[in-house]
Amino acid sequence: MTPQNNANEGPAFTPQNIVTEDDFVVFLYNAFPLFTDDDVSRVLLYYPSTNASVDMSTLDFATSGNSTPTALNESTFATGQQQRADNVYAEATFVCPSYWLAEAFTNNDRISYKYQYSLIGAQHGSDVSSYFGPPTPNQGPDFNKAFMTIWGNFITQNNPSISASVANGASSNSTMGMAATNFPAWSLAAPLQLNLNQTGGTAFSSMSLGGTAPNITEFEEPGLVNDFEIVDAYTWEGGRGMRCDFWRSVGSIVPE
Repeated sequence: MTPQNNANEGPAFTPQNIVTEDDFVVFLYNAFPLFTDDDVSRVLLYYPSTNASVDMSTLDFATSGNSTPTALNESTFATGQQQRADNVYAEATFVCPSYWLAEAFTNNDRISYKYQYSLIGAQHGSDVSSYFGPPTPNQGPDFNKAFMTIWGNFITQNNPSISASVANGASSNSTMGMAATNFPAWSLAAPLQLNLNQTGGTAFSSMSLGGTAPNITEFEEPGLVNDFEIVDAYTWEGGRGMRCDFWRSVGSIVPE
């Protein structure tokens, strides 16, 4: 199995008017109507922030995943309380289930390989055009070939690792795709995932999927280069694995 998540699963599904922590708390009670006051307090603990109003002129940018700031408070689409809500919805609904699927397929001779799709934007479902087509402008030809080959190799060989020539691409002399040549299987002792990203390219303005979230700056050819990395999924984005453990503990009262 190859469970996965995208970097920005939440913006299309959350109200885009969350400015203060009070707004965020109202969102939590609406999204999780079975939560008690104590449950909401636990969310505030696992998703820390401040009660300051969001400066809407603050620059939004994609996080690296393995340093600060993290997806708790920053993304391409939002910052502060809005991002806090976007990330809560993303992790509770899409991201953490991919972790649990990866874990479920790690015994009885079953193997899972997990990845995150992290191209700028990376909203829910935006990855599909890369391997089914037609690709969007921000999905470079080298990336698309590598992504399709990852899936093809998993289907035909039960191993998504790809060759160095495909991983690095034909458009540059870069070696930043090499991580995909030895795609690690997920395990409880080493919950590793492959982060699929690009660097370089030419900036252009793009509307969010569905038009519900703010417009963002993406990057297209010329100049796109594959940038793949093996990362610790448990410590990723400021301790995502720990937050997924929390969501598992309250799963019986999460209405999904």
